[in-house]
Amino acid sequence: MMNFAITDEQKALVDNVRKFVKDRIIPIAAECDEKSKFPMDVFKEAWEMGLSAPTIPEAYGGIGLSEMEQVLLTEELAYGCTGIQTSITANGLAATPLIIAGNEEQNKKYLGMLTNEPVCAAYAISEPAAGSDAAGILTTAKQVGDEWILNGTKHFITNASFSEWYVIFATTDPKLRHKGIMAFIVDRETPGVSIGKKEDKMGQRASDTSTIILEDAKVPAANLLAPAGQGFKVAMETFDRTRPDIGAGACGIMRRALDESVAYALERKTFGVPIANHQMVQTMVADMAIAYEATRLLVHKAAWLIDQGEKSSVVASYSKAFGADSAMQVATDAVQIFGGVGYMKDYPVEKLMRDAKILQIYEGTSQVQRMVIAKNVFQGIR
Repeated sequence: MMNFAITDEQKALVDNVRKFVKDRIIPIAAECDEKSKFPMDVFKEAWEMGLSAPTIPEAYGGIGLSEMEQVLLTEELAYGCTGIQTSITANGLAATPLIIAGNEEQNKKYLGMLTNEPVCAAYAISEPAAGSDAAGILTTAKQVGDEWILNGTKHFITNASFSEWYVIFATTDPKLRHKGIMAFIVDRETPGVSIGKKEDKMGQRASDTSTIILEDAKVPAANLLAPAGQGFKVAMETFDRTRPDIGAGACGIMRRALDESVAYALERKTFGVPIANHQMVQTMVADMAIAYEATRLLVHKAAWLIDQGEKSSVVASYSKAFGADSAMQVATDAVQIFGGVGYMKDYPVEKLMRDAKILQIYEGTSQVQRMVIAKNVFQGIR
């Protein structure tokens, strides 16, 4: 039975997060963007509210929210600033491989670390030569006694600079591609682990994005999360669960762009009337509203499937691909509606446009999503 309503508890969650965003994120978003600085004080408040990794089970100190609730709160955070939202919710990305494949000892220690205090963790699969081709990673893992020695470089890693631990994907042999990929939990203080360049980005500048360097990093066997051949599966299952969150972030950008555009169109006058009276502006606003509602439905369907324990690869990719592309178009149209002032930093829409672009790139480009979708469609899965 279809039911598009959310529960009273979920409405209360949305209301609380919306107030937090209005009071604590929107007022500082432009400054954080300009200075490329993540507001740790805001993160600590978000952690206190349970907004960081909210799907961690109660058994490990989490609040055990559903994926539907996760996407609801992600949309609200993204409405304020997707850079700040990305760093707040990145703990969920790092925690997901452990929720999928971690053993009891690993989960108690590392998921418990995220729920006991406001600290960060990071998910590290991307490399200079392996982004969309995740099976092409070159970071190596070699077993020596009861330790694994990791060597390689991970780049474009969210929260790398200040995370306490990382999920690192490595391979026993690059020639084996996905069959050789493993996953490890690596502590920040592990000898041989260092942080390299912090990226100076076009958008989502409030989110820390840095390089992790592994030079003979010694990882205990107890921190092996997935053995050779299973690491790639864990990585892909993680994306199946987290790609709807990217769609939710797209919803936040679109709703903000729509709200800003409507308010401006009702106020700004040309040819003696508000520009909201002009049919071409009305067309853009209508298309923005359609894109938002359509993306939200895809995101909620993907989240619902996850909560039902159903395989959601193709719908997750629908939500991310359609959402990311729509967010880019909606943000671009918002700048167009604002005209010349929309291109200036005095107004929020230029930031929305810069922030939206990365949605088409990280956690699988829009082109990769279409490859996933096409593969499923040819197999009769829709």
